[in-house]
Amino acid sequence: MFNSVEEIVRASFDCYLTSDRSRMESLLAADFSFTSPYDDHIDRLAYFDRCWPAAGTFETLDLLLVDVCEEHCFVLYDATWKNGKTARNTELFTISHGQIQSVEVFFGLPPGGPVSGPPA
Repeated sequence: MFNSVEEIVRASFDCYLTSDRSRMESLLAADFSFTSPYDDHIDRLAYFDRCWPAAGTFETLDLLLVDVCEEHCFVLYDATWKNGKTARNTELFTISHGQIQSVEVFFGLPPGGPVSGPPA
């Protein structure tokens, strides 16, 4: 299907823009795992239940940095939703046998966004 780790990762971002669930399902390994500040190693089924509803709500996903190291790929991107909200995130993808084995998401602020102190 795809020839490189980068192509697989870029295709997954395209799936979020176009809401192409069937294509996304083909990209994810059967034992896929997703981790974010809100999700601790959830499985493929939980990922589609909890995360996939955001698909199609983005105006843009601007990939600023795509850095591949063997089977891993870090992506730094700016997201803009159709409602005008923005964020900057980093994701670490692990690819195995031509599919996404895992994704770890690190949330950030939009460029120039306000920084709040730690909770008291």
